[in-house]
Amino acid sequence: MAIEQIDQELCTGCGQCVLSCPMDVIRMDEETEKAVIKYVEDCMYCGFCVDCPEKAITIQPGPRQSVVLGWG
Repeated sequence: MAIEQIDQELCTGCGQCVLSCPMDVIRMDEETEKAVIKYVEDCMYCGFCVDCPEKAITIQPGPRQSVVLGWG
């Protein structure tokens, strides 16, 4: 597991992490309008979500895997 937490106090709900996650691990919560971790078991340690402008995302150190993206 790579993504550890999203600090709800720091998250502004901009959605940048949702857009940057190639595995759809992070989603927007409809009630709070903030990012939440939905499918942590699918996290690939890509680290794209760490580019959060508010620094609200913490990831666990671990093995990095190559991310293969298909562009249709």
